[in-house]
Amino acid sequence: MTPSAPPSASTPGTRPDWLKWLAIAGLVYLLLVAVTMIGSGFKAAAGDQARTLFDFASNPFAGLVIGTLATALIQSSSTVTSIIVGLVAGGMPVAIAVPMVMGANIGTSITNTLVSLGHVKDKEEFRRAFSAATVHDFFNLLSVVIFLPLEIMFGFLEKIGGWMAGLFVDADSMSMGGLNFVKPLTKPVANAFADTFAAIQSGLGLPEWTSGALLILAGIGLIFLAVTYIGRLMKTLMVGKAREILHGTIGRGPLSGIFSGTLITVLVQSSSTTTSLMVPLAGSGVFRVKDIYPFTLGANIGTCITALLAATAVSGEAGYVALQIAFVHLVYNVLGVVLIYGVPFLRRIPLVLCEGLATLSAERKVYGLSYILAVFFVVPGGLIVFTH
Repeated sequence: MTPSAPPSASTPGTRPDWLKWLAIAGLVYLLLVAVTMIGSGFKAAAGDQARTLFDFASNPFAGLVIGTLATALIQSSSTVTSIIVGLVAGGMPVAIAVPMVMGANIGTSITNTLVSLGHVKDKEEFRRAFSAATVHDFFNLLSVVIFLPLEIMFGFLEKIGGWMAGLFVDADSMSMGGLNFVKPLTKPVANAFADTFAAIQSGLGLPEWTSGALLILAGIGLIFLAVTYIGRLMKTLMVGKAREILHGTIGRGPLSGIFSGTLITVLVQSSSTTTSLMVPLAGSGVFRVKDIYPFTLGANIGTCITALLAATAVSGEAGYVALQIAFVHLVYNVLGVVLIYGVPFLRRIPLVLCEGLATLSAERKVYGLSYILAVFFVVPGGLIVFTH
């Protein structure tokens, strides 16, 4: 008997692969829009009160938890670090801003952790997705444990950032903010949703903050929708040549993964988005957590571009300190990758922790939910109250 040929794109009842890739591109765009909607929704719901959150940063430890909580709420470390650049330019001490930047690294991890919940229906998929998401969390937490005490004692990041800023401070101001091409693509759709919810809020006579809350809920819903279908499509596409190409860019080795994560994050200017796109691939079994790990480290480095772009728009005397905190962000993330990933013992810690937590959470979902609430909201919020 002649063996049957494997299904192809032309088999009746199947979609051509190019249509599936087009659908994935559309879903990725939907994911970008959703992240934009959540950030805009928080700003609309909080109004001018969003910036007052930073007023609580009266000491380095408070600065750390403020950076974490603010980024978890706004869903964008790029936004928070840009705000920090502006606050430093406005007179906030750099010594307080440095821990806030560290906190922003922790807070940005929540997006991909939330994305992993889209796989919650399948125990094994959820275990893989949750471990791939939380390896970023544990790396950033470990980085803070190592570098924050050193910074408080010696101020080495502040000094290195100051030295690097001194190399550029006399140069002409060159604003490169226009390089962000993702925002113009996603903003019109996000604004259309915002206008719709604002009209609903106005028509029903609801409080102003409700339009922002609706925008946040819609963004979360779109993330779940996009992640679910990206995972399903990837399962059918990641075979043969397509799988080889993707593994060639990300799964070839640690350096390739770090470079890919850095480059893609520089292009989209959002580490949350970059790392979130990897979670469905891990959940569907395309990549292992050890493949995703270096990619997320590259995303940590690539996200620094936004603060640097924001700093280039600051002129005058404030330009020096703005560049200083932007370079602190870059140096902190690069040193974290070099030290933690470069030392085998330290490299294993985030992997062991994320896989252990994922196994527990796959068995009992309450562990995963408790982890998210505790790390990103309850503990930072409690510490803010306690320190004041």
